[in-house]
Amino acid sequence: MLFAILLLYAGGCRPRAPATSGADSEVVYHGASTRIRGFDPVGAGDVASSLAISRIYEGLLQYAYLDRPYRLEPCLAEGWPEISPDRLIYTFRVRQGIHFQDDPCFTATGGQGRELTADDFVYSIKRVADLKNSSTGYWAFNNRIKGLDEFRAGTAGDDPTDYDQPVAGLHAPDRYTLRIELTRPYPQLLWIMAMHYAFAVPREAVDYYGREFVSHPVGTGPYILKSWRRNYRMEFERNRKWTETGRQEYHPSRGTPDDAERGLLADAGKPLPLTDRIVEYVVNDSSTMWLMFLGEQLASAGISRDNWDAVITGDRRLNDELARRGIVLHATPTLTTFYIGFNMDDPLLGANRKLRQALTCAFNSKQYEEFYNNRIMRAVSPIPPGIEGFADIATPYPFDPDLARRLLAEAGFPEGRDPDTGRRLTLTIDIGRANDPEARAATELLVDFMSRIGVALTPVYSSWPAFLERLSRRQVQLFQLGWVADYPDAENFLQLFYSHNHSPGPNHSNYRNEEYDELYERIGIMAGDDPERQALCRRMVEILIEDCPWIFTHHPMSYSLHHGWLKNFKPHDFPYGMGKYYNIGRH
Repeated sequence: MLFAILLLYAGGCRPRAPATSGADSEVVYHGASTRIRGFDPVGAGDVASSLAISRIYEGLLQYAYLDRPYRLEPCLAEGWPEISPDRLIYTFRVRQGIHFQDDPCFTATGGQGRELTADDFVYSIKRVADLKNSSTGYWAFNNRIKGLDEFRAGTAGDDPTDYDQPVAGLHAPDRYTLRIELTRPYPQLLWIMAMHYAFAVPREAVDYYGREFVSHPVGTGPYILKSWRRNYRMEFERNRKWTETGRQEYHPSRGTPDDAERGLLADAGKPLPLTDRIVEYVVNDSSTMWLMFLGEQLASAGISRDNWDAVITGDRRLNDELARRGIVLHATPTLTTFYIGFNMDDPLLGANRKLRQALTCAFNSKQYEEFYNNRIMRAVSPIPPGIEGFADIATPYPFDPDLARRLLAEAGFPEGRDPDTGRRLTLTIDIGRANDPEARAATELLVDFMSRIGVALTPVYSSWPAFLERLSRRQVQLFQLGWVADYPDAENFLQLFYSHNHSPGPNHSNYRNEEYDELYERIGIMAGDDPERQALCRRMVEILIEDCPWIFTHHPMSYSLHHGWLKNFKPHDFPYGMGKYYNIGRH
């Protein structure tokens, strides 16, 4: 999932007095977010949008909150699917009695939300396939489900898409049964069914709101969207229908003794969600966020680069003053890779591997690590630590200014100049954080790295939504981005280079390599612990290291803080929908 190079902040506030005298206090969670593209699951390819969407929409499966290693559990499904012996047919039973939230789009019921059915999942997956929706998520289904690629091809053109057109591998034989038939085994399908691309969307809402559906989400989840002031404020309130039907209680079935000691099991048995409202603001300034956190207006916060030395001691502990205030430090690895991507459509970069290798060798990883307080490690491939397939190997293209200059000359630009014109090589890099001082400081560092070998790098700053739009339209030359695992499998990172996943899919480098594509299709049907699969993944990594479609910059370590009155918080690599477990304790 796309991730800007920034610290994500989540926050909360203390319980507030109720509006109605004598009622129990309303529990309100206040937080901060980055700008989002909207609330349509087909278009959410970034972390912030997915977090917002997952409060309103749900899928057949979800992650078990406390369990490590990560595992899935049923959500809108009654239980685990039946899987045919050849691993090609998955049959899900949809829970009965689940209703979409009340909304004017349900004209047949006078605005009362109707019951969820298996057809809602058929429709929702077809929406991801529809070319008119320019979904960022078709990579999850591409060449996987019988007949879906043909359905997708038929959505080209200006005629309205016929969602009643049958798809051989995607249908509902009855009201509560969903049957998915695959073209070949796809072990990752269960992970996919927990993603927002497979969330249930009612057809009535899309038809009723049209282009405005992105601002009018209608889901089955624990919260509904009360208001959205774009680029400023989002407010969610408890979905009373979700609670009244007894959808779920807080039963973390596999909590560890350590979880019990930290109080993560104290709310067991209570109905979810544990907060009544969520209010989030778009706050781009880290100093403002830090002051809000210290003032207990936010329950949790990241640690900015500028605050690092004031917060963390030399031995990487929380300083005594903050610890005495009941503030808790979490230091955890992340399943994340950051990179500088080359758009292989660009006639200069795409055709000149020596140039990409030279720019890779110009990246001063040691100085970059120091800039980020030494809480990152240099990446040599897309696969992060903690994922099977990660390899801590020596790269043939490390930071090496002399090698960078030699490669640059071999690429046709001795000392960074075109020998025919004498002009300096000038490239542009797109950054999706226009108002972030830290992002600008990091970008200037990159500009300096390239200038040392004679290359001029010109930043193009945009807002996050505008940046994503430029990526989707292939209008960038270089770009800076990160990828957070959608599920714990190397395939999720390796699919970022599969040619059929080109923009607006997640292969924003628009990388193409026939051998790589063939290997990717082979690993897609293999189990994660298959030794042959692991060997093929290593070969794919070797191809990427040599081709340099990215400068693999780093894998981050997450350092975050929360006040002791934020209850049930546990860092999670897949936090979507996890907000329903948080609680705000009284002092």
